[in-house]
Amino acid sequence: MFTLSRRGLRPALAAAVAVTAALIAPLAPAASAAGPATRPSPGAPGLGDPMFPLDGNGGYQVRHYALDFDWQAPRTPFEAKTTIKATATQALSRFDLDFAGNTLHTVTVDGARAAAVRDGDELVITPKSPIRDGRSFTVTVTYTADPTQTRHRDDAIEDYGWIPTPDGTVLYPQPNGAKMIFPSDDHPSRRAPITFRITVPGGLTAVANGRLVSRRDRPGGRVRWTYDSEQPVAPQLAQLAIGRFAAVDSTGPHGLPIRDHVPDALVDATDAYRKLTPGHLTWLEQRLGAYPFHRYGLLVGDTDLAVALETQTLSLLPKADLLGTRVDAERTMVHELTHQWFGDSIALRTWSDLWLSEGHARFYERLYSEEHGGDSFEAAMRTAYQNHDQWRHDYGAPAEPTEPNLFKRMRYDGSTLVLYALREEVGDAAFRRIERAWIRTYTGRAAGTGDFVALASKVAGRDLEPFLTPWLYGPATPPMPGHPDWVVTPVPRG
Repeated sequence: MFTLSRRGLRPALAAAVAVTAALIAPLAPAASAAGPATRPSPGAPGLGDPMFPLDGNGGYQVRHYALDFDWQAPRTPFEAKTTIKATATQALSRFDLDFAGNTLHTVTVDGARAAAVRDGDELVITPKSPIRDGRSFTVTVTYTADPTQTRHRDDAIEDYGWIPTPDGTVLYPQPNGAKMIFPSDDHPSRRAPITFRITVPGGLTAVANGRLVSRRDRPGGRVRWTYDSEQPVAPQLAQLAIGRFAAVDSTGPHGLPIRDHVPDALVDATDAYRKLTPGHLTWLEQRLGAYPFHRYGLLVGDTDLAVALETQTLSLLPKADLLGTRVDAERTMVHELTHQWFGDSIALRTWSDLWLSEGHARFYERLYSEEHGGDSFEAAMRTAYQNHDQWRHDYGAPAEPTEPNLFKRMRYDGSTLVLYALREEVGDAAFRRIERAWIRTYTGRAAGTGDFVALASKVAGRDLEPFLTPWLYGPATPPMPGHPDWVVTPVPRG
């Protein structure tokens, strides 16, 4: 049996493991010999993620979010309240929430007014009395939400935050836009269940992750929709959409409830492709094991953005993705569905681990597409191989992204190529065992690159770190196993 020790890691992978350890440490309550008398100190303003050092926060673990939104109309500010139940992982004199824009009104901790100061995207909160290590506490933040807030990235994400539609909104929180929606511990490794209570004008529907708990009439012809995420959600995977949606129910494998939310005018036009979801679930379950959540559905966005998003249990697909060819539609649908296993159920430890999420989603997207009338998977990988050194130069190696290039080509086909190379190296049967073991081991948990290398080595029965490290880190693309004729295009000098 093979076990991976830190001593045996290459320097780049050892550094990644060290960062991972630093990120994990705040998640567990700290053991203190001094007990309750430990001197209170400020929680860290960020987790030190290599891409976004101030995202996430130290000193506590969120146990539950409750979002109360009094939505009015598109692009119109509205009153909002976020209630956070958390547990201190150190004695806290103060702590931070990630919170961008919006007009802050009040902050209370356990019902007592707390001092709160805005510092960039950080909301620094000083409670009336320090919070003991291990103690549960409740934070309530009231504010006026600004549903026009967006930010822009020059990569595949493009615009993110509140994305308006003709009659409402959809959310694009990835990568770190949840802080524009609600105060949170905004890092992909930090997850908690969410209750959504969204009040909207009559005639509109509110949609969110998870299960619809209730729909209740309110004064003035308004309606309050309540949803329960049922399972923990990373802030970047939260979804909250408002508009004139039709709810279309169907059933997936093993009786899995499927509910699509579709703009009224697009129900018929998207029907044929949406009916393919049960088959996609069956195909993926045959390769990965049981679907990891209690329900699934597609949210069709009436938006011109070209970006689909794997918001948990409710994948967001722009309308254009379901109005084109079947091959293209299925590629997108399978990609976002695969994320429910990779990136949603198995969360990212750090943003540098994004290759695990996007690489797997693209791997199964291309594998499915080849089997159902799409392009050759091998041909796509040969093209990616030719370009790999250039992508490494421009965007960073698969597990060594830079923040501006986080969602560039290397994290998609470039990362899929790593998995393709692994399959070529160990064989299809061993690769399938690795994939199923990864799902069994880490479903419902956060995991990173070091975890994957260790697990793959254990399942394969040999140390794969010397093979995978050159693929994941560094400037040069290794030879492709089984394909000695594949050639990397040199990076132009000068």
